[in-house]
Amino acid sequence: MELLWFWMVAVMFAIYVVMDGFDFGAGILHLAVAKTNEERREVLGAIGPFWDGNEVWLLAGGGSLFLAFPKVLASGFSGFYLAMWVVVWCLMLRGISIEFRSHVQDGLWRHFWDGTFAVASVLLPVLFGAALGNVLRGVPLDASGYFSVPLWTTFRLGPQPGVLDWYTVLIGVFTLVTVTAHGALFLAWKTGGAVHERSLALAGPLWGFVLFLWVLATGATSVVNPGIFRGLAASPLAWVFTALFVAGLGLVFLGLRRQRHLLAFLGSGAFILGILAASAASLYPVMLRSTLDPAFNLTALNASVGHHGLRTGLVWWLIGFPLAVGYAAFLFRFHRGKVKAAGEGEGY
Repeated sequence: MELLWFWMVAVMFAIYVVMDGFDFGAGILHLAVAKTNEERREVLGAIGPFWDGNEVWLLAGGGSLFLAFPKVLASGFSGFYLAMWVVVWCLMLRGISIEFRSHVQDGLWRHFWDGTFAVASVLLPVLFGAALGNVLRGVPLDASGYFSVPLWTTFRLGPQPGVLDWYTVLIGVFTLVTVTAHGALFLAWKTGGAVHERSLALAGPLWGFVLFLWVLATGATSVVNPGIFRGLAASPLAWVFTALFVAGLGLVFLGLRRQRHLLAFLGSGAFILGILAASAASLYPVMLRSTLDPAFNLTALNASVGHHGLRTGLVWWLIGFPLAVGYAAFLFRFHRGKVKAAGEGEGY
């Protein structure tokens, strides 16, 4: 039962990164690919039906973590307290900026909210990537199961690292570039005209940079946590997901070459989903690794609630998960095709 819940939590967080990743990418790129107010409204119109629904996956992942592994959630929230608050503020500012920019027909007002949207969209993937880097690297968990880390120390690795060091910053940058490239493919698929052309022109170089950073991050991870590669070698699921993200990367370049933008976008999603799932499979059963002593690790086995709670939660999960997937599928079906900017005073 613990194994099942480990994967349910991991899958929901991975789906969140895939789904919210493309609108993070659109937010990062929108000042570069959309030069006029109409073009920026076109970008917002492309992500408008999806962005708030995508965040349901973050809430569902957090709720499932609380239900099944409350010790992990409590330890992570207390240890990453400052970083968590920055994430919450960035999520709020993104939503506010999307909704507020067109409430006042004034250039300065729009530029302010456009800038806020872009900055929040940049910070979130960097912070989420740094969080993944902390999970891969480990945190100074003690015998109590808790830890406290500053935002940064000397940027060097050690038993008492900060949230940010050279490794977690590298993973944050890798995440930032990956979701930016993911967003470029989404905009190339969903928009037309100048926004489409600019997004497509950026997608190829961005994915080349993703490939370079992936190699760099893989090498760095082998130094920071060699055990993860032993976990990879021992886990058949990790190999399956490794094949998925390699195939996804191939589909990205194939889709770009053949001008099949939906294929490239789906390949991008497969790459992100596969690399996160392969990481989870390589780490299992560890959920929070201690840099002080492996005996202090929080795992799916020692941090879970009782089997009765897991079975009860599973019933509700089996009801809620298909509903969330069905709603997302309905949105993509209903809003299929290219988007156009709404008329002045309408939509975004």
